[in-house]
Amino acid sequence: MGTADAQRNELGEFLKARRAELTPARAGLPDSGTLRRVPGLRREEVAQLAAISTDYYTRVEQGRLQASTPVLTTLARALQLDEDQTAYVLGLAAKRRSRAPGQAARRVRPQLQRLLDQLTDAPALVLGRHMDILAWNSLAAALIKDFDALPRPECNYLRLAFIDPDVRRLFTDWKTTARTCVAYLRMDAMQYPDDPRLAALVGELSVKDPDFRKWWAAHDVAHKTCGTKTLHHPVAGTLTVVWEMLGCATDPDQQLMVMTAAPGSHSHDALHFLASWTRTTPSPATTPDLRGHS
Repeated sequence: MGTADAQRNELGEFLKARRAELTPARAGLPDSGTLRRVPGLRREEVAQLAAISTDYYTRVEQGRLQASTPVLTTLARALQLDEDQTAYVLGLAAKRRSRAPGQAARRVRPQLQRLLDQLTDAPALVLGRHMDILAWNSLAAALIKDFDALPRPECNYLRLAFIDPDVRRLFTDWKTTARTCVAYLRMDAMQYPDDPRLAALVGELSVKDPDFRKWWAAHDVAHKTCGTKTLHHPVAGTLTVVWEMLGCATDPDQQLMVMTAAPGSHSHDALHFLASWTRTTPSPATTPDLRGHS
């Protein structure tokens, strides 16, 4: 299947998922009183709200027609899509980047690695396409995982969140974190829907985890921008970090993720302690629980 076909199919599945979530009452449609055989809106109701023919909308949803940007914008309003969802719909119709699917950049510039290493009090890592972890500093490794011990194909943020039991236990609200990461992956996949690396990752997680299977089928999307995570670390204890994603000017497929905590807070002290512990302790796995530090 070519990229254009994959994009049209994904657009159709995404629209179908969104109309299934929107009730006639929320859409401002009158209740006809008849039994509804499908959840959410019918195709003809979406077409009515968007002022297009039912046949036209049906062909778009079935992946047989590429709708224009004005039509997609109208459909986004009709389905009450949020900003990220609208960007996803329009992004699927946009011209793809020139880099071929098999040419995902995995090399981080030395200057960026130096920046990571100099962030001694803030966990930081570089995420590549499909949330691959390309580089990190020592504090990120101490907080999340000893990435150096992993084979490169397994060094993926989403994969670790679902498959690695230690990383999974790290998140106090694993379900919300994991589902949000799936939405991030779906948004990232918009750029390269037929990338073999994406297919392999989705296939592996679909086989190994029923939650991933369910959430991937939901077609939720979100941009990685910023947020808050509460972690329960075996050494540093419970701490809350604010994370921020910064774009890489030389490679749009790479993003720098930096985690910080409010100065003077318990979480800030915990990060500072973990940074000191990292500089003096060669092997986290053999170190006893030191959570009485604060």
